[in-house]
Amino acid sequence: MNLGMIGLGKMGSNMTRRLLNGNHSVVVYDPNPDAVKICVDAGAIASSSVADMTRKLTAPRVVWMMVPAGDPVEMTVEDLMISLDPGDILIDGGNSYFKDTCKRADESALKGIHYLDAGTSGGVWGLQNGYCLMVGGPKEAFDYVEPILKTLAPPDGYAYVGASGAGHYSKMVHNGIEYGMLQAYGEGFEILHASDYNYDLQQLAHLWNQGSVIRSWLLELAEEAFEKEKDLASIEGYIADSGEGRWTVEEAIELNVPAPVLTLSLLERFASRQKESFSAKVIAALRNEFGGHAVKKRE
Repeated sequence: MNLGMIGLGKMGSNMTRRLLNGNHSVVVYDPNPDAVKICVDAGAIASSSVADMTRKLTAPRVVWMMVPAGDPVEMTVEDLMISLDPGDILIDGGNSYFKDTCKRADESALKGIHYLDAGTSGGVWGLQNGYCLMVGGPKEAFDYVEPILKTLAPPDGYAYVGASGAGHYSKMVHNGIEYGMLQAYGEGFEILHASDYNYDLQQLAHLWNQGSVIRSWLLELAEEAFEKEKDLASIEGYIADSGEGRWTVEEAIELNVPAPVLTLSLLERFASRQKESFSAKVIAALRNEFGGHAVKKRE
């Protein structure tokens, strides 16, 4: 198929290459000319702007965005609404907030443009392994772009999951679950690292992947990380969050669904950003006041 790809970061660039390997024709655009050149060298067609990209596509046009959530997506959609025609298909493959997606889908529909939201998982390994795709929006648009999805995903790795917003909603919860899984692995390996036993954490990660109940791809990645650096000494324990974990917790609160693990894993990310915890100071002071427990003084 013929399609456009806007946003050529780590995900967009690799997705473009996977599509090219599947014999699709891809017109690419990114504000960074170096990113465009990398894809052109792999066989893509360059464009100098969003409007130029749409001119190089055949009707009905299919445009896939891999753009950061929020204002970048909003501005890109506004530009595209000027260039796209009724019957064209716009796909947001980023991590947009599902309520924003529903609004954009409604606005696009007024202009006769089909808006699909494709929750995309696979990270930097997607080029090699394929991407897991959760797609929401008009079913007829999903059916039309299915050859693209087939190329991007591994076998059984894509699905139509519902109406507009369903793709991004499911990806939001997917990432919330990811927060909890990462936190559990992190805490477990910290206990092992702090124990009196001189564990080889790479060895244990490999061992646990041989039939144990906690085996997973994340554990495979942990093995690789410990192979690169036994104690992870060069890595600062600062953990960012890109929004999906917060949105999942907010949705759990709105739906009155208890989600303590996901919530605490999000709060632990906040804690990781504190060079010194004031709450820990308060707790230490209170323990000293009520029980005479010793406090450590700063030098």
